[in-house]
Amino acid sequence: MYRGVRIAAVVPAYKEELHIGTVIQTMPDFVDDIVIVDDCSPDDTSGAARRADDGRVTLIRHEVNQGVGGAIMTAHRAAMDLGAEINVVMAGDAQMDPEYLPQLLDPVIDGYGFAKANRFFSGESFAGMPGYRIFGNIVLSFMTKLASGYWHIFDPQNGYTAIRTEVLRRLPLNKVAQRYSFENDLLIHLNILDVPICDVPIPAVYGAEVSSIKLSRVIPELVSLLFGGFWRRVWWKYMVWSFSAVALLLIFGLALLVGGIAIGIWVILASVGSPTAGSVMLAAVPFMLGVQMLLMSLQLDIQGSPNSPTLHKLQPQTAN
Repeated sequence: MYRGVRIAAVVPAYKEELHIGTVIQTMPDFVDDIVIVDDCSPDDTSGAARRADDGRVTLIRHEVNQGVGGAIMTAHRAAMDLGAEINVVMAGDAQMDPEYLPQLLDPVIDGYGFAKANRFFSGESFAGMPGYRIFGNIVLSFMTKLASGYWHIFDPQNGYTAIRTEVLRRLPLNKVAQRYSFENDLLIHLNILDVPICDVPIPAVYGAEVSSIKLSRVIPELVSLLFGGFWRRVWWKYMVWSFSAVALLLIFGLALLVGGIAIGIWVILASVGSPTAGSVMLAAVPFMLGVQMLLMSLQLDIQGSPNSPTLHKLQPQTAN
Protein backbone atom coordinates (compact mmCIF):
# COMPACT_ATOMS: atom_id res chain seq x y z
CA MET A 1 0.00 0.00 0.00
CA TYR A 2 0.97 3.63 -0.45
CA ARG A 3 -0.10 5.97 2.35
CA GLY A 4 -2.53 3.25 3.41
CA VAL A 5 -4.24 3.15 0.00
CA ARG A 6 -4.37 0.00 -2.13
CA ILE A 7 -2.58 0.52 -5.46
CA ALA A 8 -2.79 -1.51 -8.66
CA ALA A 9 -0.51 -1.16 -11.68
CA VAL A 10 -2.32 -1.93 -14.93
CA VAL A 11 0.06 -2.96 -17.69
CA PRO A 12 -1.04 -3.22 -21.34
CA ALA A 13 1.46 -5.39 -23.21
CA TYR A 14 1.83 -6.21 -26.89
CA LYS A 15 4.98 -7.93 -28.14
CA GLU A 16 6.83 -7.07 -24.91
CA GLU A 17 8.57 -10.40 -24.26
CA LEU A 18 11.91 -8.61 -23.81
CA HIS A 19 10.65 -5.88 -21.48
CA ILE A 20 7.73 -7.16 -19.39
CA GLY A 21 10.05 -8.88 -16.92
CA THR A 22 11.81 -5.57 -16.24
CA VAL A 23 8.47 -3.86 -15.66
CA ILE A 24 7.54 -6.48 -13.05
CA GLN A 25 10.94 -6.60 -11.35
CA THR A 26 11.19 -2.81 -10.98
CA MET A 27 7.65 -2.34 -9.68
CA PRO A 28 7.82 -0.70 -6.22
CA ASP A 29 6.90 -2.79 -3.20
CA PHE A 30 4.01 -0.48 -2.30
CA VAL A 31 2.14 -1.58 -5.44
CA ASP A 32 -0.28 -4.26 -4.23
CA ASP A 33 -1.42 -5.72 -7.57
CA ILE A 34 0.10 -5.88 -11.05
CA VAL A 35 -2.51 -6.60 -13.71
CA ILE A 36 -0.89 -7.47 -17.03
CA VAL A 37 -3.00 -7.78 -20.18
CA ASP A 38 -1.27 -9.55 -23.05
CA ASP A 39 -3.11 -8.08 -26.02
CA CYS A 40 -2.87 -11.17 -28.24
CA SER A 41 0.92 -10.85 -28.63
CA PRO A 42 2.49 -13.11 -31.28
CA ASP A 43 5.57 -13.55 -29.08
CA ASP A 44 5.95 -15.05 -25.58
CA THR A 45 4.90 -11.96 -23.59
CA SER A 46 2.69 -14.08 -21.32
CA GLY A 47 5.44 -16.61 -20.68
CA ALA A 48 7.91 -13.86 -19.78
CA ALA A 49 5.39 -12.42 -17.31
CA ARG A 50 4.94 -15.82 -15.66
CA ARG A 51 8.70 -16.39 -15.44
CA ALA A 52 9.05 -13.16 -13.44
CA ASP A 53 7.38 -15.15 -10.64
CA ASP A 54 5.83 -12.25 -8.73
CA GLY A 55 2.86 -13.14 -6.53
CA ARG A 56 1.26 -9.72 -7.18
CA VAL A 57 0.79 -10.47 -10.89
CA THR A 58 -2.60 -11.18 -12.42
CA LEU A 59 -2.12 -12.18 -16.07
CA ILE A 60 -4.89 -11.85 -18.64
CA ARG A 61 -4.50 -12.68 -22.34
CA HIS A 62 -6.75 -11.32 -25.07
CA GLU A 63 -7.49 -13.86 -27.77
CA VAL A 64 -8.23 -10.98 -30.16
CA ASN A 65 -6.12 -7.82 -30.27
CA GLN A 66 -8.12 -4.89 -28.86
CA GLY A 67 -5.54 -2.10 -28.96
CA VAL A 68 -3.81 -0.34 -26.09
CA GLY A 69 -7.04 1.26 -24.86
CA GLY A 70 -8.88 -2.05 -24.87
CA ALA A 71 -6.06 -3.70 -22.92
CA ILE A 72 -6.05 -0.89 -20.35
CA MET A 73 -9.82 -1.10 -19.88
CA THR A 74 -9.59 -4.87 -19.32
CA ALA A 75 -6.84 -4.31 -16.74
CA HIS A 76 -8.81 -1.56 -14.99
CA ARG A 77 -11.83 -3.83 -14.60
CA ALA A 78 -9.67 -6.62 -13.17
CA ALA A 79 -7.92 -4.23 -10.77
CA MET A 80 -11.25 -2.93 -9.50
CA ASP A 81 -12.35 -6.51 -8.85
CA LEU A 82 -9.17 -6.99 -6.80
CA GLY A 83 -10.15 -4.06 -4.58
CA ALA A 84 -7.69 -1.41 -5.77
CA GLU A 85 -8.46 2.20 -4.85
CA ILE A 86 -6.08 3.77 -7.37
CA ASN A 87 -4.95 2.30 -10.69
CA VAL A 88 -1.71 3.41 -12.32
CA VAL A 89 -1.04 2.70 -15.99
CA MET A 90 2.47 1.37 -16.61
CA ALA A 91 3.46 0.57 -20.20
CA GLY A 92 4.78 -2.88 -20.94
CA ASP A 93 7.90 -1.50 -22.66
CA ALA A 94 9.53 -0.27 -19.40
CA GLN A 95 9.51 3.36 -20.58
CA MET A 96 7.64 4.67 -17.53
CA ASP A 97 9.99 5.24 -14.61
CA PRO A 98 8.45 3.68 -11.44
CA GLU A 99 10.47 6.04 -9.24
CA TYR A 100 7.95 8.77 -10.10
CA LEU A 101 4.90 6.78 -8.99
CA PRO A 102 4.59 8.70 -5.68
CA GLN A 103 4.39 12.01 -7.59
CA LEU A 104 1.40 10.64 -9.52
CA LEU A 105 -0.27 9.05 -6.53
CA ASP A 106 -0.07 11.95 -4.07
CA PRO A 107 -2.43 14.35 -5.88
CA VAL A 108 -4.96 11.56 -6.51
CA ILE A 109 -4.98 10.59 -2.84
CA ASP A 110 -5.30 14.26 -1.85
CA GLY A 111 -8.37 15.12 -3.94
CA TYR A 112 -7.80 14.81 -7.68
CA GLY A 113 -9.62 12.11 -9.62
CA PHE A 114 -6.92 11.69 -12.26
CA ALA A 115 -3.25 12.60 -12.66
CA LYS A 116 -1.07 12.30 -15.73
CA ALA A 117 2.60 12.72 -16.51
CA ASN A 118 3.83 15.65 -18.58
CA ARG A 119 7.17 15.26 -20.33
CA PHE A 120 7.37 18.91 -21.40
CA PHE A 121 7.42 20.98 -18.22
CA SER A 122 11.01 22.00 -18.92
CA GLY A 123 12.36 23.70 -22.03
CA GLU A 124 15.09 21.06 -22.03
CA SER A 125 12.42 18.43 -22.72
CA PHE A 126 12.37 19.51 -26.37
CA ALA A 127 16.16 19.23 -26.77
CA GLY A 128 17.02 16.98 -29.68
CA MET A 129 13.39 16.64 -30.78
CA PRO A 130 12.77 17.37 -34.49
CA GLY A 131 10.92 20.60 -35.20
CA TYR A 132 7.97 18.82 -36.82
CA ARG A 133 7.44 16.74 -33.67
CA ILE A 134 7.51 19.82 -31.46
CA PHE A 135 4.98 21.49 -33.75
CA GLY A 136 2.85 18.34 -33.80
CA ASN A 137 2.83 18.10 -29.99
CA ILE A 138 1.77 21.74 -29.67
CA VAL A 139 -1.03 21.40 -32.23
CA LEU A 140 -2.28 18.12 -30.77
CA SER A 141 -2.22 19.52 -27.23
CA PHE A 142 -4.23 22.58 -28.29
CA MET A 143 -6.78 20.44 -30.13
CA THR A 144 -7.10 18.17 -27.08
CA LYS A 145 -7.51 21.19 -24.77
CA LEU A 146 -10.33 22.46 -26.97
CA ALA A 147 -12.03 19.06 -27.28
CA SER A 148 -11.61 17.92 -23.67
CA GLY A 149 -12.05 21.25 -21.85
CA TYR A 150 -8.92 20.66 -19.75
CA TRP A 151 -7.10 23.84 -20.66
CA HIS A 152 -4.42 23.50 -17.98
CA ILE A 153 -2.83 20.28 -19.28
CA PHE A 154 -0.23 19.45 -21.94
CA ASP A 155 1.24 16.28 -23.45
CA PRO A 156 -2.16 14.54 -23.84
CA GLN A 157 -0.67 11.38 -25.41
CA ASN A 158 1.29 10.57 -22.27
CA GLY A 159 -0.17 7.33 -20.94
CA TYR A 160 1.57 7.39 -17.53
CA THR A 161 -1.51 8.07 -15.42
CA ALA A 162 -3.19 7.42 -12.09
CA ILE A 163 -6.95 7.30 -11.59
CA ARG A 164 -9.31 6.63 -8.70
CA THR A 165 -11.42 3.51 -9.05
CA GLU A 166 -14.46 5.51 -7.91
CA VAL A 167 -13.98 7.63 -11.05
CA LEU A 168 -13.58 4.52 -13.21
CA ARG A 169 -16.91 3.22 -11.94
CA ARG A 170 -18.61 6.36 -13.21
CA LEU A 171 -17.03 6.11 -16.66
CA PRO A 172 -18.73 4.30 -19.57
CA LEU A 173 -15.67 2.08 -20.05
CA ASN A 174 -17.12 0.30 -23.08
CA LYS A 175 -17.46 3.65 -24.92
CA VAL A 176 -13.89 4.92 -24.51
CA ALA A 177 -11.76 4.63 -27.67
CA GLN A 178 -9.69 1.46 -27.63
CA ARG A 179 -6.67 2.28 -29.76
CA TYR A 180 -4.13 5.11 -30.01
CA SER A 181 -6.73 7.83 -29.39
CA PHE A 182 -7.57 6.27 -26.00
CA GLU A 183 -5.86 8.95 -23.87
CA ASN A 184 -7.57 11.82 -25.72
CA ASP A 185 -11.01 10.24 -25.55
CA LEU A 186 -10.59 9.42 -21.86
CA LEU A 187 -9.94 13.10 -21.11
CA ILE A 188 -13.17 14.06 -22.89
CA HIS A 189 -15.17 11.53 -20.86
CA LEU A 190 -13.54 12.72 -17.63
CA ASN A 191 -14.44 16.35 -18.33
CA ILE A 192 -18.06 15.46 -19.03
CA LEU A 193 -18.11 14.01 -15.50
CA ASP A 194 -16.33 17.15 -14.18
CA VAL A 195 -13.45 15.10 -12.76
CA PRO A 196 -10.56 17.28 -11.48
CA ILE A 197 -7.21 16.33 -13.02
CA CYS A 198 -3.63 17.57 -12.82
CA ASP A 199 -0.37 17.36 -14.74
CA VAL A 200 2.74 16.01 -13.01
CA PRO A 201 6.22 16.79 -14.42
CA ILE A 202 7.85 13.43 -15.16
CA PRO A 203 10.68 12.99 -17.69
CA ALA A 204 10.30 10.34 -20.36
CA VAL A 205 12.42 7.21 -20.59
CA TYR A 206 13.23 6.33 -24.20
CA GLY A 207 14.32 2.87 -25.29
CA ALA A 208 15.75 1.53 -28.51
CA GLU A 209 12.47 0.14 -29.87
CA VAL A 210 10.85 1.83 -32.88
CA SER A 211 7.23 2.94 -32.69
CA SER A 212 4.78 0.93 -34.81
CA ILE A 213 2.29 3.81 -35.00
CA LYS A 214 1.37 4.76 -38.59
CA LEU A 215 0.79 8.51 -38.57
CA SER A 216 -1.16 8.40 -41.84
CA ARG A 217 -3.81 6.34 -40.05
CA VAL A 218 -3.58 7.73 -36.53
CA ILE A 219 -3.79 11.45 -37.35
CA PRO A 220 -7.14 11.29 -39.22
CA GLU A 221 -8.49 9.06 -36.44
CA LEU A 222 -7.41 11.56 -33.78
CA VAL A 223 -8.80 14.59 -35.61
CA SER A 224 -12.14 12.84 -36.14
CA LEU A 225 -12.32 11.75 -32.50
CA LEU A 226 -11.45 15.21 -31.15
CA PHE A 227 -14.00 16.93 -33.39
CA GLY A 228 -16.76 14.52 -32.42
CA GLY A 229 -15.62 14.52 -28.78
CA PHE A 230 -15.87 18.30 -28.56
CA TRP A 231 -19.51 18.30 -29.64
CA ARG A 232 -20.29 15.32 -27.43
CA ARG A 233 -18.85 17.16 -24.44
CA VAL A 234 -20.78 20.34 -25.26
CA TRP A 235 -23.99 18.36 -25.69
CA TRP A 236 -23.82 16.51 -22.38
CA LYS A 237 -22.06 19.05 -20.17
CA TYR A 238 -23.53 22.32 -21.38
CA MET A 239 -26.89 21.34 -22.89
CA VAL A 240 -28.39 18.13 -21.48
CA TRP A 241 -27.18 18.23 -17.86
CA SER A 242 -27.17 22.01 -17.43
CA PHE A 243 -28.05 24.35 -20.27
CA SER A 244 -25.48 27.09 -19.71
CA ALA A 245 -24.21 30.34 -21.21
CA VAL A 246 -21.43 28.38 -22.92
CA ALA A 247 -23.97 26.53 -25.09
CA LEU A 248 -26.00 29.67 -25.74
CA LEU A 249 -22.99 31.73 -26.80
CA LEU A 250 -21.61 28.86 -28.89
CA ILE A 251 -24.89 28.30 -30.79
CA PHE A 252 -25.62 31.96 -31.50
CA GLY A 253 -21.96 32.72 -32.16
CA LEU A 254 -21.70 30.01 -34.80
CA ALA A 255 -25.00 31.07 -36.36
CA LEU A 256 -23.89 34.71 -36.61
CA LEU A 257 -20.43 33.75 -37.86
CA VAL A 258 -21.78 31.52 -40.61
CA GLY A 259 -24.50 34.07 -41.43
CA GLY A 260 -21.94 36.86 -41.70
CA ILE A 261 -19.75 34.81 -44.04
CA ALA A 262 -22.75 33.85 -46.19
CA ILE A 263 -23.94 37.47 -46.41
CA GLY A 264 -20.41 38.59 -47.26
CA ILE A 265 -20.20 36.13 -50.15
CA TRP A 266 -23.62 37.25 -51.38
CA VAL A 267 -22.63 40.93 -51.16
CA ILE A 268 -19.44 40.35 -53.16
CA LEU A 269 -21.25 38.42 -55.86
CA ALA A 270 -24.21 40.82 -56.02
CA SER A 271 -22.12 43.99 -56.16
CA VAL A 272 -19.61 42.64 -58.71
CA GLY A 273 -16.63 43.75 -56.66
CA SER A 274 -18.01 47.18 -55.68
CA PRO A 275 -19.93 46.72 -52.42
CA THR A 276 -21.47 49.70 -50.64
CA ALA A 277 -20.61 50.64 -47.07
CA GLY A 278 -24.04 49.48 -45.91
CA SER A 279 -23.72 46.08 -47.55
CA VAL A 280 -20.27 45.61 -46.03
CA MET A 281 -21.63 46.39 -42.57
CA LEU A 282 -24.48 43.94 -43.17
CA ALA A 283 -21.90 41.19 -43.43
CA ALA A 284 -19.31 42.50 -40.96
CA VAL A 285 -21.58 43.11 -37.97
CA PRO A 286 -22.93 39.54 -37.57
CA PHE A 287 -19.46 38.16 -38.34
CA MET A 288 -17.81 40.25 -35.59
CA LEU A 289 -20.60 39.53 -33.12
CA GLY A 290 -20.27 35.82 -33.87
CA VAL A 291 -16.51 35.89 -33.26
CA GLN A 292 -17.02 37.79 -29.99
CA MET A 293 -19.63 35.30 -28.77
CA LEU A 294 -17.40 32.34 -29.62
CA LEU A 295 -14.51 33.92 -27.71
CA MET A 296 -16.78 34.51 -24.72
CA SER A 297 -17.94 30.88 -24.76
CA LEU A 298 -14.30 29.80 -24.95
CA GLN A 299 -13.42 31.99 -21.98
CA LEU A 300 -16.25 30.52 -19.90
CA ASP A 301 -15.17 27.00 -20.85
CA ILE A 302 -11.60 27.75 -19.77
CA GLN A 303 -12.80 29.21 -16.46
CA GLY A 304 -14.90 26.11 -15.84
CA SER A 305 -12.02 23.67 -16.38
CA PRO A 306 -11.94 21.33 -13.32
CA ASN A 307 -8.36 21.92 -12.20
CA SER A 308 -8.63 21.95 -8.39
CA PRO A 309 -8.74 18.95 -6.03
CA THR A 310 -12.44 18.78 -5.16
CA LEU A 311 -12.88 15.08 -4.32
CA HIS A 312 -12.63 13.69 -0.80
CA LYS A 313 -9.19 12.69 0.42
CA LEU A 314 -8.68 8.94 0.37
CA GLN A 315 -8.33 7.53 3.86
CA PRO A 316 -5.86 4.79 4.85
CA GLN A 317 -7.42 1.33 5.01
CA THR A 318 -7.62 -0.20 8.46
CA ALA A 319 -6.50 -3.74 9.08
CA ASN A 320 -9.26 -6.32 9.54
